[in-house]
Amino acid sequence: MSTPAKIGPNSIIQTVAALEASYGKHEAEALLTIARQGHLIGNLPSEMVEEEKFHALVKALEREMDSKRLAAILNDSGQRTAAYLLRVRIPGFFQKLLKPLPPGLAFKLLFFAIGKNAWTFAGSGDFSYTSGTTPEITVKVTFPTLPVVGNFYLGTFTKLLKELVNPETTIDASITGESGDITCRYTCHI
Repeated sequence: MSTPAKIGPNSIIQTVAALEASYGKHEAEALLTIARQGHLIGNLPSEMVEEEKFHALVKALEREMDSKRLAAILNDSGQRTAAYLLRVRIPGFFQKLLKPLPPGLAFKLLFFAIGKNAWTFAGSGDFSYTSGTTPEITVKVTFPTLPVVGNFYLGTFTKLLKELVNPETTIDASITGESGDITCRYTCHI
């Protein structure tokens, strides 16, 4: 039996923060309780978590809100995760190195570095990217979940690219497939 794949705790921490920002603390806690995720109230993870816990949270929230609202919550959660990465995980010297570079080169360096730690967000899935005139980022989610989860990655990549590569960056997202076989493609206009 293999060890379950783990991902960063911000997937959960920032999703709860996005819920609180959208609904207010009291209503967010009520929503978590109704969704059978009340164990997270005042008990957010501080270490790597089994990817199942994040996907269970996404599935539970999907049962309690419409998919557009959940997509917005997950996008916000991804942006909050990116803000954390910029504050705590991506060294300041590397950020200063990237910002003045031409966007194509900055993209290559950033995603080369991200690729080294992709397991922290892809879990048991796969991560890849292409560079060039219109770079593309691909996250394949192999753990059973819902396609709406692709909005988490969209939020993360959008904020990182706007902050470190080009503030005018836009991303066209294509999220296809079903539980256990979801492909999230992000075509980047940098």
